[in-house]
Amino acid sequence: MTQRGIAGPVCNLKFVTLLVALSSELPFLGAGVQLQDNGYNGLLIAINPQVPENQNLISNIKEMITEASLYLFNATKRRVFFRDIKILIPATWKANNYSKIKQESYEKANVIVTDWHGAHGDDPYTLQYRGCGKEGKYIHFTPNFLLNDNLTAGYGSRGRVFVHEWAHLRWGVFDEYNNDKPFYINGRNQIKVTRCSSDITGIFVCEKGPCPQENCIISKLFKEGCTFIYNSTQNATASIMFMQSLSSVVEFCNASTHNQEAPNLQNRMCSLRSAWDVITDSTDFHHSFPMNETELPPPPTFSLVQAGDKVVCLVLDVSSKMAEADRLLQLQQAAEFYLMQIVEIHTFVGIASFDSKGEIRAQLHQINSNDDRKLLVSYLPTTVSAKTEVSICSGLKKGFEVVEKLNGKAYGTVMVLVTSGEDKLIGNCLPTVLSSGATIHSIALGSSAAPNLEELSHLTGGLKFFVPDISNSNSMIDAFSRISSGTGDVFQQHIQLESTGENVKPQHQLKNTVTVDNTVGNDTIFLVTWQTSGPPEIMLFDPDGRKYYTNNFITNLTFRTASLWIPGTAKPGHWTYTLNNTHHSLQALKVAVTSRASNSAVPPATVEAFVERDSLHFPQPVMIYANVRQGFYPILNATVTATVEPETGDPVTLRLLDDGAGADVIKNDGIYSRYFFSFAVNGRYSLKVHVNHSPSISTLAHSIPGSHAMYVPGYTANGNIQMNAPRKSVGRNGEEQKWGFSRVSSGGSFSVLGVPAGPHPDVFPPCKIIDLEAVNVEKELTLSWTAPGEDFDQGQATSYEIRMSKSLKNIQDDFNNAILVNTSKRNPQQAGIREIFTFSPQISTNGPEHQPNGETHESHRIYVAIRAMDRNSLKSAISNIAQASLFTPPNSDPVPARDYLILKGVLTAMGLIGIICLIIVVTHHTLNRKKRADKKENGTKLL
Repeated sequence: MTQRGIAGPVCNLKFVTLLVALSSELPFLGAGVQLQDNGYNGLLIAINPQVPENQNLISNIKEMITEASLYLFNATKRRVFFRDIKILIPATWKANNYSKIKQESYEKANVIVTDWHGAHGDDPYTLQYRGCGKEGKYIHFTPNFLLNDNLTAGYGSRGRVFVHEWAHLRWGVFDEYNNDKPFYINGRNQIKVTRCSSDITGIFVCEKGPCPQENCIISKLFKEGCTFIYNSTQNATASIMFMQSLSSVVEFCNASTHNQEAPNLQNRMCSLRSAWDVITDSTDFHHSFPMNETELPPPPTFSLVQAGDKVVCLVLDVSSKMAEADRLLQLQQAAEFYLMQIVEIHTFVGIASFDSKGEIRAQLHQINSNDDRKLLVSYLPTTVSAKTEVSICSGLKKGFEVVEKLNGKAYGTVMVLVTSGEDKLIGNCLPTVLSSGATIHSIALGSSAAPNLEELSHLTGGLKFFVPDISNSNSMIDAFSRISSGTGDVFQQHIQLESTGENVKPQHQLKNTVTVDNTVGNDTIFLVTWQTSGPPEIMLFDPDGRKYYTNNFITNLTFRTASLWIPGTAKPGHWTYTLNNTHHSLQALKVAVTSRASNSAVPPATVEAFVERDSLHFPQPVMIYANVRQGFYPILNATVTATVEPETGDPVTLRLLDDGAGADVIKNDGIYSRYFFSFAVNGRYSLKVHVNHSPSISTLAHSIPGSHAMYVPGYTANGNIQMNAPRKSVGRNGEEQKWGFSRVSSGGSFSVLGVPAGPHPDVFPPCKIIDLEAVNVEKELTLSWTAPGEDFDQGQATSYEIRMSKSLKNIQDDFNNAILVNTSKRNPQQAGIREIFTFSPQISTNGPEHQPNGETHESHRIYVAIRAMDRNSLKSAISNIAQASLFTPPNSDPVPARDYLILKGVLTAMGLIGIICLIIVVTHHTLNRKKRADKKENGTKLL
């Protein structure tokens, strides 16, 4: 470890120097979208293989991006545009005028085009799983949205919609409308429509036509059948994140036009900052400057690429290092499983090996039958060499020789590189790797594997895996199981249902249950592996009680594997297996179960595990994600557990949550998240995620999460209401799971440096609270939020600091000097528990407040934020800013403006009438007294 720590920085420096030297020649290979000279290059749009061939789809995509480029250029004040776009055509499409792919694949696409799998709805949306200012995962369009011109009436032109979604994906801004809260009460106690900017005009519409605003409000609730229809002709130029469909809207809301009071996701996720403020804070804008006023961006250029034959080469380390810790045995078991079960039919597969030199073990063979698979297995290495030296470049060179024999180039091919050796010369083959057009998936074994190995995968868009020297770890099989063709056709891919291993004592058992649910069952495989000679005693029971024994399994004694293929569609339900260790010593027994979709019309439940960053420095935490869904519908209420294996030491398990707190940004979006910071050592860590779901609780969400482009119900033009066709719902289609389900997926690897030796000091503060909400009842304010932990989202914080202000600027820029709320009697609860705190705000609500537009008015709005502190006085970041209106009249609903004027008129009239009556009474009384006085005076005179 010490030698590696010394040599690492030197090697890394040489590696970085080489990358810099190559960057001008190969700037975009495997690197995703890049911004260069104001233009975005490498944007990848992929069409799903399930989409029928339609050339109009391609032409409409081109038109959309061309329109979007100029619209984006003007919206960003001449900053950025789209220059180079690749459209990935499905291999199922028959036209042959497409270029061959290099590293492009459906799974790497920035934009995907696919149907909802049986549901009806065409909302374009972006899947955002991280916070404000962070990139999203992908933009989704349906083919119907791109082909049906009638939809532009509700969504606006496709180019405008694309810019709306691009801002979500690239810059991490959020929607400025809110269908769930279409109106709110502002700081002046007025009912306002949720919009940005507030200058956008329109009218209320009831069931029978236009109606006064108050007819749509019933005790703070929006009456069913009412809506707010915007005028088709506007003067407002903002905002694209609100309603891109308006012709006048050509820019994002900035500090002067942003509506901070609107209850939308942008305000909540970005602490009331405007979209333009977040966008200009991005790295794109740090490195680009406006083009001169006369220069226009060139139109985008498009490349149509399509995958050819699927070609894979296994490049396997056979140096003496592979003899340690059963590494060769684990490689044999996983590679056999991959060749026999995982790799898809009709794929061309070859095998190369290397120590200090490379060797071709098997030229390309196309898999058309089970015999082809067995033949390839026979070429796997069975022994290691005596050489300790490793030359990864030599192995890759032989791998390229293998794959290039098919078409003369390595474009679109895949290398699965497995090594345990350290190689300081790995950078020597970097130019060849980058120019090859191949994708390299790397699997590092043990702690001595080359530290720069993962760069080969990173630069070619490949996956990265790490297999620790832990006898009962199934990480090698998990890695091979994760490597798919990348076509996006989930109906053809193997799905991992189970992966587990235990060190079992002699005459003891490994016993467990795996669920085969309704959506899978075809090509179901049970794989059992062991360490010593002779298989364990195997018993497998299907849901009907049918028994399978060891002699029913196909056994490979050399590789110590036993596999059972279930013919037809496996019976849905619980399958129970028992492995009895009949050997005289402790040994690792492992089980893996995979299956394919059972119905081509019903997508199976899937899990994709990944981390936010794959290399970091202590004390930065890792954010772990698991995307659990069926088709595009999120699966809710699942039990999701991450297992993290370090280079040395025991694995750590961690429950992932979908609660919209801590590392999890959006609640109930099917993306389960958690911070991980239990770093034992420097080096690589392997990630695996288990998902289990009970059939007794709700499974599927009823809608698709994500940042959607607004569908406008209609407009008013010249006083006439023009309603659009009702927006199609995206209700889920499919039955609830009768048996529940289980899934397993490798999340690849990540590396950590700077971990201190010995016990760690406390450097982890509580996580930022991101779901603070404020509700006022009479004169009290009730706050609610999810409790953070002592360390990020784990444990229990020590105290809270709550501050409030009438000024948003004060609480944003000077939290420490805002008014402190007394929380001395409020002790934080365990992380993840919902906190509720009610208090009477001791703050004047009647003074004039300075507003962003420079005006002053009587304000009833209050802003609140919170942060947590741990036992060592480490403080969390300041929370999102919650806001509420404090009403002046107690126990009263807000009074609509017209009613208020009427009431004021009535009260004024009544006051005037009262005064007149009083004058009459006083005058009458005075006259009567005068009459009596006159009579008295006259009587005296008479006497």
